[in-house]
Amino acid sequence: MSKADAKEAFAVYKQNTNRYFEEAEKNVTQYIQALSNLQQEFASAYKHAVETAIEFQQEAATKSGINANLPPTYLKAINDATEEIVKTSSVQNKAVLAAMEAARQNIKTFNDNLKAFTSMDASILQSWFSAWTPSKN
Repeated sequence: MSKADAKEAFAVYKQNTNRYFEEAEKNVTQYIQALSNLQQEFASAYKHAVETAIEFQQEAATKSGINANLPPTYLKAINDATEEIVKTSSVQNKAVLAAMEAARQNIKTFNDNLKAFTSMDASILQSWFSAWTPSKN
C-alpha cells in the first residue's frame, strides 16, 4: 500500500467516524426528549392514581361513617415528615445535578487533555522519525 492510499484510507475512516457520531448526537437528543416525555407521563399517571385512591378511600370512609379527622399532633407529625421528605428530595436533586455537571466538566477536561496529548505524541513520533532518518547534507 502506498503512502497516498494510506492517507485515503484514513480520510475514509475519519469521514465515516464523523458520520457515525453526527447521527449518534441526533439520536441522543431524541432519546433524551423521549425519556423526558415518558418520565413526565409516568409522574402524571402516578399522581392521578394516588389522587384517585385517596378519593375512593375518602368516599368509602364517608359512606361508612368512619371519622377521618386527625388530632393536631398527628397532623403536625405528617406535615413535618412531608417537609423533611421535600427538603431531602431537594438536596438529592442538587447533588445529582452537581455530580452531572462535574462529570460534564471531567469529560470536557479529558477532551482538552486529549488534544494536548495528541500534539505531544505527534512531536514524540516526529522526534523518533528524525532520529532514525538519515540527514541529507
